[in-house]
Amino acid sequence: MLATPAQLAQTNDLDLIIRYVLAGLGHGIHAGRERGAGVEFSEYRAYAPGDEWRRVDWKLLARADRYYVREAERDSHVAVWLWLDASASMAEASLAMPTVDKLWYARTVLACVAAVAQRQGDAFGLVVLSNGRVNFTPAARGPRQMHRVLAQLSRAEASGELPPAETLRASLHFARSPSLVCAVSDFLDFPSPMTDALLRLRHMQHDVRALCLQTRAEVEASFPANKSYRDPEQGEGVFRFGPEAQAEYRRRRDEHFATVNAEWRKHDIRAQSACIEDPVASVLRAWLRQAGRA
Repeated sequence: MLATPAQLAQTNDLDLIIRYVLAGLGHGIHAGRERGAGVEFSEYRAYAPGDEWRRVDWKLLARADRYYVREAERDSHVAVWLWLDASASMAEASLAMPTVDKLWYARTVLACVAAVAQRQGDAFGLVVLSNGRVNFTPAARGPRQMHRVLAQLSRAEASGELPPAETLRASLHFARSPSLVCAVSDFLDFPSPMTDALLRLRHMQHDVRALCLQTRAEVEASFPANKSYRDPEQGEGVFRFGPEAQAEYRRRRDEHFATVNAEWRKHDIRAQSACIEDPVASVLRAWLRQAGRA
């Protein structure tokens, strides 16, 4: 199961915050569909002090002997796009929690983001990058769309390399309308076709957010000394992590992610790093609220 009911329930108080003025959202705060005196009927709710009397449904009052207010919705004109890196390196599992790998964690986080988007009434879609191809689920609203997205996430397998830059560039046609792009990857390759596409989307004035997943062993260089490693995407080289290799690994890892984070800051992309051993709810909350702290 991608996300337990408890995990999904913990997204109920989250708001997707867009930091830039898109499609006339004057305050730059995205609350999904706006409820109020719109034109598309949504639901009834009990009358509360301060509600306008003109919104009371008098026919329902006659039948139920209680005051109810008609709620309506207006489109937010913002689509939420979930980007999943399902290349081979995302199959890396936690040493402490062998049943949890990067792909499982990424799918869970994106499933929760989809739940938040659905709750807000947003259109949301999915882009899965795996085995040199792009699997594209067009954006839509509602429970059926949620089922479609979860089904695609469930089918995603960590395989092969990211699609070439030309393929990804041709897939950016969806970004003509204002979008919030939530991308999850380990970002071990930088620059890569995926990061180039994210930077291009940012230059098109979309709100891009990146979540970088690593295992605790990758962060701490705490691989077993007898563990051998082969590049899962290139199949080149066999490495063992003795004391000398660990020191060199830490140095190169720190340099790599310093470059990655500097590039995100340069292009004003909000990025978050997390270990797959961390609780999903706390990582999700920090990631989605990051723009609100800016």
